[in-house]
Amino acid sequence: MSVDAIELLVSEELTKLELELVELKRGGSKGRPVLDIRIDRLDRQKVQVGDCERASRAIEARLDAEPTLISARYVLEVSSPGMERPLRTAADWVRSVGRRASVNALALHGRYEFEIVAVEGEAGQERIRLRDMKGQEREIALADVTDARLAFHWKP
Repeated sequence: MSVDAIELLVSEELTKLELELVELKRGGSKGRPVLDIRIDRLDRQKVQVGDCERASRAIEARLDAEPTLISARYVLEVSSPGMERPLRTAADWVRSVGRRASVNALALHGRYEFEIVAVEGEAGQERIRLRDMKGQEREIALADVTDARLAFHWKP
């Protein structure tokens, strides 16, 4: 199974439904693959159960019509990105300014939690400004981020 081909197929189907692909994870086994798909709405409203149903049906119909992409015994899971939404694109970062994120980057020498202060620079050359818990700011290239998610903390 080609993950790139599946990702393209999923993105095409979601776009028709005015949804976007946030994350696609592949798991399971060769004989019973699991596709875990996270979606968001293009209008930035909250993802509802109905959105997940529509997306699941559309993706399932396309996957079933192209059996060379994945085993017939696949499991499809469609959900919202949740509270700890992954941050992948510059648009994700811009949308999240003012929120806290768990960021892993070589320039940071590991994973740390920061407030997202700003996203600056030309397309493809974006830099993110982050503020740590002590109030100190640092700037790193978005391209240097290896993994980032919004941070969520339960309040008592």
